[in-house]
Amino acid sequence: MLIDARTLSAEETIETEVCIVGTGPAGLSLARELAGQDFRVCLLESGGLDLPDPDTESLAEVETEGDFVQVFPDRRNRRFGGNSSYWGINISKGQLGLRHVPLDDVDFEKRDGFPYSGWPFERDHLVSYYERAQKVCKLGPFTYEAEDWEDANSPQLPFIGNRVTTRMFQFGPGAAFYKEYRDEINRSGNVTTYLHANAVELETEETAQTVTRVRVACLQGNQFWVKAKIVILAAGGVESAHLLLLSNKTQKAGLGNQNDLVGRFFMDHPLVYGGLFVPSNPKMFDSMALYDLRQLSKGTVMGGLSFTNEAMRREQLLNVSMLLLPRPIKYQSSEAVSSLKALFSSRGYKEGAKGTLEHLNKVVTGLDEIAGSFYDKLTKKDLPFWPNLSQGGWSNLPNKERIYNVFEVLHQTEQTPHPDNRVMLGDGLDKLGRRKAKMQTCWREDDIQGVKRAQAVFAEEIARAGLGRYEIEQDGDLPVISTAGTSHHLGTTRMDVDPKQGVVDENCKVHGVSNLFIASSAVFPTGGYGNPTLTIVALAIRIADRVKATMNTQTQTAKQQVESAS
Repeated sequence: MLIDARTLSAEETIETEVCIVGTGPAGLSLARELAGQDFRVCLLESGGLDLPDPDTESLAEVETEGDFVQVFPDRRNRRFGGNSSYWGINISKGQLGLRHVPLDDVDFEKRDGFPYSGWPFERDHLVSYYERAQKVCKLGPFTYEAEDWEDANSPQLPFIGNRVTTRMFQFGPGAAFYKEYRDEINRSGNVTTYLHANAVELETEETAQTVTRVRVACLQGNQFWVKAKIVILAAGGVESAHLLLLSNKTQKAGLGNQNDLVGRFFMDHPLVYGGLFVPSNPKMFDSMALYDLRQLSKGTVMGGLSFTNEAMRREQLLNVSMLLLPRPIKYQSSEAVSSLKALFSSRGYKEGAKGTLEHLNKVVTGLDEIAGSFYDKLTKKDLPFWPNLSQGGWSNLPNKERIYNVFEVLHQTEQTPHPDNRVMLGDGLDKLGRRKAKMQTCWREDDIQGVKRAQAVFAEEIARAGLGRYEIEQDGDLPVISTAGTSHHLGTTRMDVDPKQGVVDENCKVHGVSNLFIASSAVFPTGGYGNPTLTIVALAIRIADRVKATMNTQTQTAKQQVESAS
């Protein structure tokens, strides 16, 4: 059942067994798992079913401090379905979605040279949940190895040794969450969804060991309460930490923040423009379909290069992917175009006025070249298809070796956890009267050097295998940033069995709070390079299993008590 919370009377109290804050992939996966159970579930959504109005969208604004910030309101979607309604990869005609990939073995391990790495369990523990998440996300079989997707006409690149390998991405539709699962949950008799309902505070008893109720406010002025036995935050990597910090009436530093960890260790997946991979044989383009975004009978996939687990362990490599986008023979990375890229990227590195002016001068003197390049791309009918991360299909073109001669390289990169990259409470107030979230982040030297080392290894292995050459492009002595983040907000309520090292325990329950869980990429201790949604859904299903077991035990105990009393 869907209810517009703006129609509720002021100060009303809704009683339920389980309260879920957020209706993104995590919240909806939880609700689906709990639908049909013998207990009530309340689902709170800040927005409505359509695009958020400006006031609702403004609630996602953050204050920023630092030189490597990219957290925008439209990438923290306050509407039913969360960011699933924002996904924009063209999977098939009329169907938009997202790329999915599980984390690697090494991402769960405590790694030499990587402080704060390591999950409380190995990847194998999560495999059964990954398999269930695979179905929830409407994906193909749970296999991401190239061997299971290649064929004689589309083989994987033949690298020598065991440093570089091909791994697959799979693609699933966003509408599965914001439309199909909305309808499914709406038909469930035990789940009630409240729209335009903003969770603003978690209230506890005097020892802060149990959440007693959630205070909820509407932008129109009325507020109400949700009293629940179990509360689950599924509000994303920024808002989950923000809500804990705002809930500070009992614990002054914020709920679950007794060790000053809430909001720390923020991570994302910076996207780096790497340069050009020039194949040694032009005919290579006719056999590279494995690296194109395309539909197969088993599912929609795209291959990319990455490091083996063995290489990452042995050489202490950052987990970095290498995505290949073919470019036409006319494509050139001129000095003017390179300076244009560097001009924008240099903001993240604080090159200063001199460096910026040098780039600007090259751009100005090369304006005719830049304008001509863009004009050609936009107007000439004979220019070939220009694939990107949201649009594939180039491998279906005839005479590819006559069209393309280079691959443009993009790296989706791991960002290592650091306590000073964090979410805090800012000074400004939002339209609900709450202190805004404030982001304090920068790209650390270890990450910069890690990307450069990764690029060097890719270049070495491409040359060693005789595949061609990788011409790495840099901004001075720095990697060229395409975007500082890909809206994968990770790590702000990290998982660890030790409350001095993590906000939540191995079951995603907040340390010291008996009935509060977090279902979000906020709990990731590390994040690898891959899109986090599949892992988010797997962890949400894992939490749901625990909640069902807890509630069923409580129900059974209550029945036994009634029978004993009678």
